[in-house]
Amino acid sequence: MTVPNIPVIERVRHDLKLRDVEVVRIDRLSPGFAAITFKGDALADFTSLSFDDHVKFMFDGADGQQLRRDYTPRRFDREARELTIEFALHGHGGAAEWARNARVGQRAVIGGPRGSMILPLEMDWHLLIGDDSALPAITRRLEELPQDARAQVVLLVDGADRRGFFTNARADIHWVESGDELLALLRDLPLSPGAGLAWGGGEAALMVRVRQLLLDKGLPRQAAKVSAYWKQGVPDHHEHLD
Repeated sequence: MTVPNIPVIERVRHDLKLRDVEVVRIDRLSPGFAAITFKGDALADFTSLSFDDHVKFMFDGADGQQLRRDYTPRRFDREARELTIEFALHGHGGAAEWARNARVGQRAVIGGPRGSMILPLEMDWHLLIGDDSALPAITRRLEELPQDARAQVVLLVDGADRRGFFTNARADIHWVESGDELLALLRDLPLSPGAGLAWGGGEAALMVRVRQLLLDKGLPRQAAKVSAYWKQGVPDHHEHLD
């Protein structure tokens, strides 16, 4: 397939800052996810220009040592100086344990984002691919897409954590139950005509295969932005694969 135009991706660097914040609200989204809202005067100049941004969330583990994990800025209210981050509650990692036990008034530190990779909104089509770790980013992207934008979404998420999306786009949502099913669906999914952009986020081994599959389908490298949000058995892993 020939893609007539290569998307122009803007990269913006931000001054790295550490911000002291406290929990002001906890909303349970599903059995496996909670949206935790942080507030603090230090957020006055916080900037997140892309759904693909990530901040470093810093907290004290059970042994008192500071742990750091990458998270998507889900929503930011500058006037209220409130930042919302969605946490996965399943698993036995330190961040999941912290989120399960979080209480209003609890303190934490948020660093970044260091920069933003701004993917254009005005494309003929958008393809979004991910597992549950990419749900916050994909939810934010769907909210940002303009009226009547065309989007295909392929998500590997447990049934209990599947959600509805608010979007003005014409979005087709495909839920799958395994990595093999995700790859098979993506392999059979035709790329729409015109200039488009594919974005993926999820487990490293799966995302390597997703990226290669997209390239095999004829998508230019500049139009396939895929990240490893986590890696089996490796804590605090985040890697852009392009």
